[in-house]
Amino acid sequence: MSSTQHRVSRLETYLDRTEPAPTLLKMLVGVQLAGFREDAELSQEQAARALGFSPAKLSRIEAGKGRRPPVEADVRALLDLYKVDEYEASVLLKLLRRAGEPGWWQRYDKRLMPEWFDRLVGLQEAAAAIRTFEIQYVPGLLQTPAYTRAIVERGLPTASATEVERRVELRTRRKRLLERPDAPQFWAVLDESVVLRVLGSREIMREQLLHLIDMAERPHVTVQIIPLDVTRASAPAIPVTYLRFGGSHLPDVVYLEHIRSANYLEDRDETEEYRLALDRLADEALDPRESLRLLRETVASRYPA
Repeated sequence: MSSTQHRVSRLETYLDRTEPAPTLLKMLVGVQLAGFREDAELSQEQAARALGFSPAKLSRIEAGKGRRPPVEADVRALLDLYKVDEYEASVLLKLLRRAGEPGWWQRYDKRLMPEWFDRLVGLQEAAAAIRTFEIQYVPGLLQTPAYTRAIVERGLPTASATEVERRVELRTRRKRLLERPDAPQFWAVLDESVVLRVLGSREIMREQLLHLIDMAERPHVTVQIIPLDVTRASAPAIPVTYLRFGGSHLPDVVYLEHIRSANYLEDRDETEEYRLALDRLADEALDPRESLRLLRETVASRYPA
């Protein structure tokens, strides 16, 4: 059995997951198809031309992008072109069908869950490790509902009360990721201004920081603070989220969020730059124990009961 066949056989474990993981499965299908194409010694352009696809269409399939998985007929045509054996093809097609099962987040309308954000939530649900750097807010997966509500009301002052509550509900549902038995390792580096800036009220901030402390004491969550008096900190100008997928042969992904869009980086040279930048930030920040001490002192001094 070839190494590629062995890799496909290991993917059968994903068929037993109780929760759908459409983003992960689309990416896995795409990675395997790209591997089969390379085994067949075909370029993307050659394979696309042979089936009457555009190169852009095949590139999207192999990248696992888009709200929906590729059409099964297209995947079957690719498997036939690459002369993939029956066993490998059957596993991949089963993964493809499971990729069509909607994740919980895909039940929200596109106003709350545009495609660029849909992909982030799906990647977080599938990640083995998530690293993030924040310069303005507590990371979404560590927010309390009241803190989230304050952010939404500040950022969308004309939103209806119903929309505000739907957005709070969505953020609250996303937080369950860190409560799962198989929760990813979560590592957040925050600028100290995040915990000093009052959002909503001091009561809301007190509750939020106490929750942050509680989460940071859990074995799979690490929180580090970069003090304001650290002048050498090499912080990026925007928030950064870095996602790794353990043992699934997927590339690391960097997520850079803007006001109404986001960039996803998957090229290894680019993601490595951000990994090193996050490493430097972690070195410049207080260590996890000192960061917890700072958080407790901040609660006592700025947000007393």
